[in-house]
Amino acid sequence: MRPSDALPAPGRALRLAPATLAVLLGAADTYVVVMALPDVLTGVGLGIEDLAAAAPIVSGFLLGYVTVLPLAGRVSDAVGRSPVLVFCLLGFALGSLVTASATSLTVTVAGRAVQGLGAGGLVPPTVALVADLWDERERGLPLGVVGAAQELGAVVGPLFGAAVLAASGWRAIFWLNLAGALVLAALLAAANRWAPRPSALLALVLAVLGAATLAVVLRPPEALAQDVTLGQLLLPLAGDLAWTSPLALAAAALLTAAVVVVAAPAARARRLPDADLPGVLLLAAALAGVVLTFAGADTARSVVDDRWPLYVLLSVVSASLFGRRQLTARAPLVPRGALARAGARAALAANALVGVALVAVLVDVPVFARVTRFPDSQLGAALVLLEFLAALPVGALAGGWALRRASARVLAGGGLAVAALALAATRWWDAQALYGLPAQLLLVVAGFGFGLAVAPLNAVLLAATPAAVHGLASALAVLARTVGMLVGLSVLTAVGLRVFEARQAALPSPFTLCPSSPGRCPAYVSATLASVVGELQAVFAGAAGALALAVVVVALWLRAGHPLSASGTPQAAGEAAGSVAGKVVRVMDS
Repeated sequence: MRPSDALPAPGRALRLAPATLAVLLGAADTYVVVMALPDVLTGVGLGIEDLAAAAPIVSGFLLGYVTVLPLAGRVSDAVGRSPVLVFCLLGFALGSLVTASATSLTVTVAGRAVQGLGAGGLVPPTVALVADLWDERERGLPLGVVGAAQELGAVVGPLFGAAVLAASGWRAIFWLNLAGALVLAALLAAANRWAPRPSALLALVLAVLGAATLAVVLRPPEALAQDVTLGQLLLPLAGDLAWTSPLALAAAALLTAAVVVVAAPAARARRLPDADLPGVLLLAAALAGVVLTFAGADTARSVVDDRWPLYVLLSVVSASLFGRRQLTARAPLVPRGALARAGARAALAANALVGVALVAVLVDVPVFARVTRFPDSQLGAALVLLEFLAALPVGALAGGWALRRASARVLAGGGLAVAALALAATRWWDAQALYGLPAQLLLVVAGFGFGLAVAPLNAVLLAATPAAVHGLASALAVLARTVGMLVGLSVLTAVGLRVFEARQAALPSPFTLCPSSPGRCPAYVSATLASVVGELQAVFAGAAGALALAVVVVALWLRAGHPLSASGTPQAAGEAAGSVAGKVVRVMDS
C-alpha cells in the first residue's frame, strides 16, 4: 500500500513540512554568505582588499553541493528519504559549526564545503518524498510548495544575512544555521515517525561529542588555552600542524567513528547494492572539474579559471570513465532504462537551459541596476533583483496549483515562453529603463514565468521515471540546473564582453570627442555607459535564447510522450526497463 493511501492529506503535509523547511534553509545558505563576505574575511584575518581570496568560500560550498547530489538521491532510493534528510541536516549543522568557529580562511572554506555537502543532499529526497506521498495527479501543489521554498531561499538568504549582521556579527549567521538544522532534523524524524536504531543513536552521541571537541579545537576557551596542564591538549604533536593536537585527533576519531557506526550496518545488510560508489566518485570528480573551471573564473578578464586545462582534463577523463562504467557495471549509478522516456530527458534538458538563463538574471540585473540607476548603492541594485526573485516562488506555487487543471507541457512551455519574451524585451532597455515601471514589471513577469515551470518539470520527471529511482532523478534535475548556471555564466559573460569590446573599439577617443578636456569627457563616459548597457542586453538576449530553446524542447519531447496526459500506468515502461532499479530496497521509515 502506498503511503498516500494510508495517510490523510494533513498527515502527508505534516511529513513534508520539515523537509520543505530544510530545503529553504539550504537554499538560503547558498546566498546568505554574499552579504557577509567582507565581515567573514575580516574575521579570519584578511582585509577587504583581499576580496578575491573569498572565492573559495563560495566555490567550496558549491563544490560540496554539486558533488553530493547523485549520491544523496541514489541512497535515498535505497534506504528511505527520512534517514538521508536527517543525516544531511546533521552534516549541514557540522559545517555551520566549523564555519562559525573558524579563525582562518582554510577552516572557513572547509566549513562551507561541509555545509554544501549537507545542503546538496536536501532537495532530491524532498522532491522524491512528494512522489512517495502523493499520487501522480495530486503532486502539483506539493511540488510547487517545494519549488517555492527552493526559490524563496534567494530572497530570504540575503535578507536574513543583512538582518543578522545589523544585530550581531557574521558568526551568528552560522550559529543560527546550526540551531535551525538541529531543530529541523528532530522535527523531520518525528513527523516521519523515523525511530533511529540503537546504532544510529550511538552514532549521534559520537557525532555530538566529536563536534563539541572540534569546536573547542577551533576556538579554544581562554582558560583552557592558558592552562599549563590542559593547554597541552591543544599543542601539535607534529611540528606546527594544528590538526595533530590531541584534541584535534580526538575530534577526528569521534566523527570517523560516528560515520562508521552509521555505515557498517548498511554495508553488512547490503542495503546499498545499487548505490555504485565508484560511479558516484567518478561523476563527482567530473562535476568538480566543471565547478572549478567556471566558479573560480575572474569574469572581468576571463570566462574560465587560469588552471582550466587541468580542470577540464579532470572532467573529461572522469566523465569518460563514468560513461564506461555506466555501460559495463552490473548496477550502474543511473540504472539502464531509467531515463528512457522522452519526458525524463526533456525535463533534464529544460532544467539545464533554465539554469543558463537564470544565472544571467541573478548576476547581471544587479549589475545593470548598479551602472544605470544606483551607482553608489549596492542595496538599491539588490532591491531591483528582488522584484524578480519575489515573483519566482509565487510562480512556483501557481504552477503547482494549476497542474490539476492544465497539462504540464502547456504550463512549463507557457511559463518559459513568458520568461523568454520578458527577457527579450530588455533589448529596448537603455540607461534610463529602471527609472520606469515597465522595466520593473518585466522583471516580475520574468520571475513569475520561471517559477511557473518549476512544478510541471518536476512532475513530468517523476511521472516519466520508475519510482525506485525518484531520488536519483530529482538529483539529476538539480544537477542539470546547477551545471547550466555554471556554464551559462561563463558563456554569456563571454558573449557580453565581446559585444562591449566591439562597441568600445568603434568609439572615437576622448581626444576626438572632447579635444579641450579629454580627461573629463561626458560624451565618452555616456558612450561607454551605452557599451556596458549593450553588453548586458546581449547577455539577456542569450538568456532569452536559452529559454526559447527550452520551450522547443518541452513542446517537442513532451508532445511525443507526455506522461501526465497518457492513460494507464505512467511508470510501467520505465520500471520494466530497469530490472536493477526494480530490486532497490526502499525503506521509508527505518
